[in-house]
Amino acid sequence: MRIGIDLGGTKTEVIALSEEGQELFRKRVATPHNDYPRTLQAIADLIADAEQATGRRGSVGLGIPGTLSPFSGKVKNANSVWLNGQKLDEDLALLLGREVRIANDANCLAVSEATDGAGAGKKTVFAVIIGTGCGSGIALDGVAHAGGNGNAGEWGHNPLPWPDEDEIRFQHEVPCYCGKIGCVETFVSGTGFMEDYFRLSGQRLKGAEIIRLVAQDDAIAELALGRYERRLAKALANVVNILDPDVIVLGGGMSNVDRLYQTLPLLIKQWVFGGECETPIRQAVHGDSSGVRGAAWLWPQGRFSL
Repeated sequence: MRIGIDLGGTKTEVIALSEEGQELFRKRVATPHNDYPRTLQAIADLIADAEQATGRRGSVGLGIPGTLSPFSGKVKNANSVWLNGQKLDEDLALLLGREVRIANDANCLAVSEATDGAGAGKKTVFAVIIGTGCGSGIALDGVAHAGGNGNAGEWGHNPLPWPDEDEIRFQHEVPCYCGKIGCVETFVSGTGFMEDYFRLSGQRLKGAEIIRLVAQDDAIAELALGRYERRLAKALANVVNILDPDVIVLGGGMSNVDRLYQTLPLLIKQWVFGGECETPIRQAVHGDSSGVRGAAWLWPQGRFSL
């Protein structure tokens, strides 16, 4: 049995999968905020619950909103800041009595979709989370690729390419939390979409409300979505020019906007070098479950360490 944990800023979820990928158990609890020891214990308790409910012992994979430094072995870049500077894999291994594999939550999305989702059978899967924030992950032959510095997939913290005059104004008005300006995350996250609508209309609405206005032929909502699509296409074209993945998979709240799968494949060609791009852009098959499923799949078939 494989056990996956998705450690988020507000909730922590566990899933147990059979060897064939069948869901055996799932449970979600609130994440202990700003309390590292209680976070460790919450994870251990969820694993105990999964094993008690199934009567099986499992391998453990953990997805986190950050990454493990390959140099210090400590968590870095986590927006759940109480994890930063901690040797999370070692502390959990000591608590659980077995090895724990850890990957960035977007990399877990990529692994899940590469294993039995929208990227199944593809060698190089680039998976994007476009929700409250923005992140991405890379799976190569179904295995998470973190890179030599642990920073592979930090697409959201690169500058939006080929900015127009309004985007240059936007990047100064809406700086990124990382301390820099012009980050892709500020433009193509759901938060960025809502912020741009506010700049256009003076009204603060949720993303779903703006999309409903688009369906009602609201001119300002349509303008905001058109600008969003153009920005996302530019940011993804940059990825194609560097990585040229076999498939791009979208997850997170904005991935539920059906129109993106018609508009992005056409728009992206404008910025891909040479003008040719037939890279499929697909919605994550497993939706919100992809992260926790991908954490479980950090242990490939037949390679358990119990």
